[in-house]
Amino acid sequence: MARRQDDASGFGFAHRLETMESRLRDRAMLVKELPAMQRAITTAVFAIFMLPAGIAHAQFLFGPQHTFWRSHYAPYKDKHHHRQTNSETAKSVRPEPLPKGPLQIIISIADQRVSLFDNGALIARSSVSTGMQGHPTPLGVFSVISKERWHRSNIYSAAPMPYMQRITWSGIALHAGVVPGHPASHGCIRLKNDFAVRLWHLTKRGTRVIIAHGDVQPVEITNPQLFQPKAASGSSEFQSATVATKSIGAAAATQGSLVSNAETPEAASLQEPGSAPAASVPKKIVPISIFVSRKLSKLFVRQGFTPLFDVPVKIENPEEPLGTHVFTAMEFQNEGTAIRWSVVSIPEELPRMSEAATKRRESPAQQTAPGPLPDKANAALNRIEMPQDTVEKISELLTPASSLIVSDDGISQETGKDTDFIVVTH
Repeated sequence: MARRQDDASGFGFAHRLETMESRLRDRAMLVKELPAMQRAITTAVFAIFMLPAGIAHAQFLFGPQHTFWRSHYAPYKDKHHHRQTNSETAKSVRPEPLPKGPLQIIISIADQRVSLFDNGALIARSSVSTGMQGHPTPLGVFSVISKERWHRSNIYSAAPMPYMQRITWSGIALHAGVVPGHPASHGCIRLKNDFAVRLWHLTKRGTRVIIAHGDVQPVEITNPQLFQPKAASGSSEFQSATVATKSIGAAAATQGSLVSNAETPEAASLQEPGSAPAASVPKKIVPISIFVSRKLSKLFVRQGFTPLFDVPVKIENPEEPLGTHVFTAMEFQNEGTAIRWSVVSIPEELPRMSEAATKRRESPAQQTAPGPLPDKANAALNRIEMPQDTVEKISELLTPASSLIVSDDGISQETGKDTDFIVVTH
């Protein structure tokens, strides 16, 4: 009996020992395989949490872009992080192609689309998202008054507004953001990311921005009432203005210049060809802006965002509307004895979206057909009578990229220090 108990206890001890050894082997195997299991779990968790962001990023970058650029302005992606230093950015940024003439940014609310014109020709187009109901985007004539690569909203909880280009001091700007295909902003114009980057590198302070209900575009115009340069062929004024046009374009097309003080029109200090490089005082060539208001029966002139003078003008049938028209001086012709003009006329009423406009939205690479002849713009010019000495003074100051705005409205409250003329039509 005692022996049987010893055998049983021995068997029990051996069984327990075998069980313990088995557990130790399992634990050793678990410890050995733990790093691989941890890596697998980490990868799975990372994939689960990153999936929505990845989908959103893919939708943002590869969704319906509705964007195209002319071959000379082939788009590129800005790979610079906001923590990079200016020196690192300057080394890695590609030089931009030179604009051929004045740039104009035109936004159509009905089409939710932005069009970029260079020297009167369409070079780029993309979809946008403007202000939603209760926070509409203002309509009218604006210009870029400041630029900031990494901006945060001063109004809406420091919301990020990358590649911001401000057009009013009250908070309206163009910037990169989510473009869902319909109005969704609080008044700003949201741009596709790649388009916002590209546009930011091309523009400078003073670049014209026009916001209208429907699709408008610049057309060439000739009218004896439009100002013509007073500088004679071969004169120093013509030579300086010609160099100024090229240098202003170069400043807009070079990243280093955009970051530096060359962003401002006032920075275009230029010398005549062949003149002493540093000893002589450079001659500043800065485009002027002229504003004619039917409401005030006055003409106002600014240069480089600085008021110069204003004079009364006579308007035939002052009770009848003139409309709102933006005339832009493109380039000198006939060796400086003439200048080419274009005009954008802004409709007053909200047009219906035509079938052709719908097709253009679906096929944005198709360039808009030429608009009608600028009859209304010509009619408006023919009704304005200016003092002769004012015409001569403006002709002396006239350079490419100068502009003339004719409107029924007065000067907007948005027009102020460090702005061009701002005309809010609605």
